[in-house]
Amino acid sequence: MAKKRVLLLSEGFGAGHTQAAHALSSSLRQLSPSVQTKVLELGSFLNPKIAPLIISAYRKTITTRPRLVGYMYRHQKSFNRFTALALHRMFYTSTKNVVRQLKPDIIVCTHFIPSAVISRLKRLGIDVPLCTVITDYDAHDTWISPEVDRYFVSTPEVKRKLLNRGVSQAKIQVTGIPIHPDFWTHPSKKEIRERFNLSDMPTVLVMGGGWGIMNDEVVHEFLTRWREEVQIIFCLGNNDKGRKEMENNPRFQHPNIRILGFTREIDKLMEVSDLLVTKPGGMTCTEGLAKGIPMLFHQPLPGQEEENCQYFTAQGLGEPIHSLEVIGSWMNKLLHQYDVIQQQRAQNLRDIERFHPMQSARSIIDMLENEKVYS
Repeated sequence: MAKKRVLLLSEGFGAGHTQAAHALSSSLRQLSPSVQTKVLELGSFLNPKIAPLIISAYRKTITTRPRLVGYMYRHQKSFNRFTALALHRMFYTSTKNVVRQLKPDIIVCTHFIPSAVISRLKRLGIDVPLCTVITDYDAHDTWISPEVDRYFVSTPEVKRKLLNRGVSQAKIQVTGIPIHPDFWTHPSKKEIRERFNLSDMPTVLVMGGGWGIMNDEVVHEFLTRWREEVQIIFCLGNNDKGRKEMENNPRFQHPNIRILGFTREIDKLMEVSDLLVTKPGGMTCTEGLAKGIPMLFHQPLPGQEEENCQYFTAQGLGEPIHSLEVIGSWMNKLLHQYDVIQQQRAQNLRDIERFHPMQSARSIIDMLENEKVYS
């Protein structure tokens, strides 16, 4: 029996979109040995010379001009014609050739650009079911297209936003954002501590985002005030410059401080940590949600991150860092109300049981098994 082929398309604008694609790929393979998956960052695959320049420019923009990012987020419609023209010139013909060559039984997009590209190809005659995974706790107009057969969304609130924009209820499924299945497991904390040479004490994990862009010296140095009583793990992602500077700073040279670069074992570090300090990206927030860990949100970018921050704050799962006093308050909780924090974490884990990690993958397999409905 021939394997069913699932093509997962993402873009490299931040790590979260591609992480979601790989997480979904892993879940699909776990659920069914008859499913074959392939993950592509569409722009980088089709234009390996141009795409890195565009992504680099985007990265520079979000670090130096975050307000511009927020303006673009709030005015997507103003950019739709320009985006459509750019996509037409750069992607449509090449993507059509890729689809014809790979012959997927279904296409899943975890970023709105490939979703828009495939939607246009469907209008031009490509006949393949299209699923779109919205990887934040908000939904803007650029995600939406009549050619999408199924939307996988994070919450009922996002579903309502799509309904208000005219999307059929039959096309929307609330699944949570797909993250790697490892985040839903709870391995031995003792073994994790031994592996990473960590102590059994209150622990804070500080994450800088997939690009390591959270590099606030004030917040970082303020946290070290508690280094004698609290273990602090700094994970700086791909920010090698920031990591080296921190390693050479005497303030961070302490047995209770760990400084890490890029790692694929965030699930284990979250498991042994009691508090997460992070930028509120959709994937990181969802990973923290799966672990039940309380979160402090640092400098959300205007747009999606602000929406993510507002959602998790409203749900009582996190708190924005409006001032250093917020950090001080949580450090005191770790030291003097540790049992309360652990009880809250256990409650958080019970509350998320309704979001099974395999929901979106199961829906895709159901679509593959009933593909005649979409032909």
